[in-house]
Amino acid sequence: MGSSLVEVLVRNGYLKTAGNIRAFSDISRADFVPSEFENEAEADIPLPIGFGQTISQPTTVALMFELLNPLPGNCVLDIGCGSGWTSALLGNIVGKDGKVIALERLPELHEMTKRNVEKFQFLSAGIVECFLSDGLLGYPECSPFDRILVSAGAEEIPQTLKEQLKVGGKMVIPVHNHLTFLEKRGPDDFYKEEFPGFSFVPLVKKSF
Repeated sequence: MGSSLVEVLVRNGYLKTAGNIRAFSDISRADFVPSEFENEAEADIPLPIGFGQTISQPTTVALMFELLNPLPGNCVLDIGCGSGWTSALLGNIVGKDGKVIALERLPELHEMTKRNVEKFQFLSAGIVECFLSDGLLGYPECSPFDRILVSAGAEEIPQTLKEQLKVGGKMVIPVHNHLTFLEKRGPDDFYKEEFPGFSFVPLVKKSF
């Protein structure tokens, strides 16, 4: 993604924190869309990535990242990673001392994520790991997580994800087209905020 879109996101208040701004500048959205849509990668619209799925519009992703506030060294669970854009952005932010676990249910998109993320050597560096898995189950092997990002709509916040979030950790998840922010303040104490007016593809229900 070129600097012009990043500048617009910053100017309009969607991107605010230095780490997020750097990641959006370093990681081009064009590397995560099908070749026929590369010329539209700078447009602030969702774009199809195949198999009935989309890559979210940049303003939405920027808002999610500002709420999530990922930091260097964080361990982050990225659910519904699609073509890998959010996974690469997170990999850029958490750096060599952090870890991103990227989960995708559709085999074709799982392979796409791996190819796209490795354009930035995040797989070979061990920063991002990709798994073909049911995102609603989370990834207990690497929990608890500092941050959990869900990029597809859920009916409710899964209890499994609440349990896998570290105390002090943050989760951003779309629920009924509300963008929901959750902060875990104690083992059973959650602060929640909801932001209406968003539209996401639903989490895919697929068994293996």
